[in-house]
Amino acid sequence: MAPKDPLLGTLKVCVLNLQSDGEMVTDANPHLASCCELLELVLRKGLQQPVISLVHRDYWQSFEQLTHHDACGRLSALSLAVEQTRVCRKLLSAQGRGRYLLRLALSRKALPQFISHLLHTPRVLEWYSPEVSILRNEEFVEPFMSLLLVLSHMEFKLNMENCSFLDESWLLPVCETYEVVPCREVGMVLRYLSGRVFVLDLMPGGQAHIDKFICPGDIIDEINGTSLRNSKNGQAGVVLSRLKGCPLNISVLRWRAQDGTVYRPLIKSLRALRMENPTMQIGPAPSQQSASKDQRSSLSQCLKEGRIVYIVQFLGKTSIGMFGGKEVLQHAIPQVLQKNQPSREVLLDMKETHLTCTDSCSKQELFKHHYPEISCVGRFGQPDYTIFAFCVADSPDTPQSTGFCCVALRASTTKECEEIVCRIATGFKHTEWFV
Repeated sequence: MAPKDPLLGTLKVCVLNLQSDGEMVTDANPHLASCCELLELVLRKGLQQPVISLVHRDYWQSFEQLTHHDACGRLSALSLAVEQTRVCRKLLSAQGRGRYLLRLALSRKALPQFISHLLHTPRVLEWYSPEVSILRNEEFVEPFMSLLLVLSHMEFKLNMENCSFLDESWLLPVCETYEVVPCREVGMVLRYLSGRVFVLDLMPGGQAHIDKFICPGDIIDEINGTSLRNSKNGQAGVVLSRLKGCPLNISVLRWRAQDGTVYRPLIKSLRALRMENPTMQIGPAPSQQSASKDQRSSLSQCLKEGRIVYIVQFLGKTSIGMFGGKEVLQHAIPQVLQKNQPSREVLLDMKETHLTCTDSCSKQELFKHHYPEISCVGRFGQPDYTIFAFCVADSPDTPQSTGFCCVALRASTTKECEEIVCRIATGFKHTEWFV
């Protein structure tokens, strides 16, 4: 009976689990981390350390060395992958770079090709022990290559930007992008710990506090493409000040993992932050938590891409002339109501830079207005304070009209009406346009 290696047997089971899902493999797949870890163990098995060297040899050096033995340029795919890995500023160790390269190879369906180059480069293959290594055992290397071919026929869609924790773990945090409109102040209190930028608190009235996207305990990983991995104290502030007045794309690593528990590699750091700042509250503020409970209990709201979208009644709109100040609302709203237009259920989505109104049945977009286009917003003083309206400049598609129109809608409750009005008002208060 042919000998068996337990690593290959376990890897086969893991590959079959990935294959049985029958879908594109993403970072959320529960079998991905195990599969990558097993591939790493195979590539490390039998890897011998140099006799005289201060640097610990890992499989990353094996792939890196392959590019130095490519005299004919036949390793262009490998060379590009190695170079992309080498210049990634979020990776600080050979372990992190090796893991990034493996994920890159899976995404590009190139892992069999990379391993084949290794097997046909004696100067690098000799780093592996013939007695222990799978790569130098003819009976083991064939089934290993077969498993790699199976992986190469699967679709991997991995977020390569989410790599800051590969130095420590194959388990990756939840990574999301926070889009911030141009504003005077984002309003985050930051703490630099272990080469990472943690959010310690949110300043009341700041854009981050209003948007309710970032929570204390989260990590600012990147701002507009600039990595903050291993950054020095104050570096995030320097980046933000340089981008003042510009739209921001902030890459956020969540303290909470996919399953809702604390992301394990962060437990030690979060504990240290709590010891330094006993009043620090990990996660959303109490007001945000109560708001979340209200969302779950309310049928007048839904979630879209992490944002609250309000289910309201669109009552209609009417032209109001050349003046669009708040004084006209109490007269403009009755004009809309007197038309007796049939109301329709719509979804009011208030984004960072603009709001949209979509028919809840047909999904047709009824209108879209950027906050600077809105001249005023307010509630109707009767009968139950659930009707609200805003004035907006007439569409540029009708150049003959240079006045304003009033758009009226009805919320489900008085409280929700007040909340929507405040959010619209906050939108054009915090939005600035720079030339």
